[in-house]
Amino acid sequence: MGKMISFLFILLGFFPQAYAVTESTQTSLLQEVTNSGLLDSLAPELKTVLTLTVLSFIPVMLIAMTAFTRIVIVLSMLRHALGLQQTPPNIIIITLSLFLTFYTMLPVWEKVENEAVRPYVSDTINLETALDNGGKHMKAFMVSQTREEDFSAILEMAKKEPPKSIEEVSFSYLVPAFLLSELTTAFKIAFVIFIPFLLIDLVVASVLMSLGMIMLPPISIALPIKVMLFVLIDGWSLISQSLVSSFT
Repeated sequence: MGKMISFLFILLGFFPQAYAVTESTQTSLLQEVTNSGLLDSLAPELKTVLTLTVLSFIPVMLIAMTAFTRIVIVLSMLRHALGLQQTPPNIIIITLSLFLTFYTMLPVWEKVENEAVRPYVSDTINLETALDNGGKHMKAFMVSQTREEDFSAILEMAKKEPPKSIEEVSFSYLVPAFLLSELTTAFKIAFVIFIPFLLIDLVVASVLMSLGMIMLPPISIALPIKVMLFVLIDGWSLISQSLVSSFT
C-alpha cells in the first residue's frame, strides 16, 4: 500500500506549485515522506483515506494536462453544429472523449511508464528521479501544444521572466498556458466544422422563403439533411481521426 500511495504521489508530481510550493520543495517533501517510512506505518484506514484523497486530483490532471479539453469541446460543438441539443447525451460525448484522449496520450504515457513508473515500483530509481523522468515527457507534450502567445501572457500575468530552456519551464505556468491554447485550438476546429452546416441552414432557409413557406421552421428541414450528410461521409469516424491526428 505504501508503494501504491507513493506511485499516486508521482501522478501528483506532474502538477506542482498547485499550492504555491516550488517544484524543488515539493519533490524534496515527497522524497522525505517516502524515505521516512511514514506511509508504511500508517493505519490501513488512514492509508485508504490518503489514497482516495490523492485519487481525487486525477480528474483535474486529466482535464488540465491531456488532450481531453480539446476533444470534448470539439465534440460538444459538433453536436450544436448539427442542431442536436441533447443527442448524443453528455455521457456519450465524455466517454468518447476519454477513449480518444487515451489513444492520443498513449505514446506519452508509455514513456512515463517505462522510464518512471516501472523503475520506481521495482526500486530501480528513487521518487525524485521518477518525478523528473515522468515529468519531462508530460512537459514535452504540453509545450508542443502550447502557443507562445499564451505562455507569454501567463508569464506576464505572473510577472516572471521567460525560461531559457524547456527544462526550466514550470508546470504552474505551463498548465494554464496549455489550457488557453487548447481552448483556442478547439474553437478554431469548431469554427471549421460549423461552416458546412451553416451553409446548409442558409440554403434551406433561402429555398423555403423562395417557395413562400415562411411559416415552416427551416430547422425542421435542415436537421434531417445535416444528419443524413454527416452519416454519409462517416462524420464521427472522420472527426475522431482528425482530432487524434491534430496532436501529432
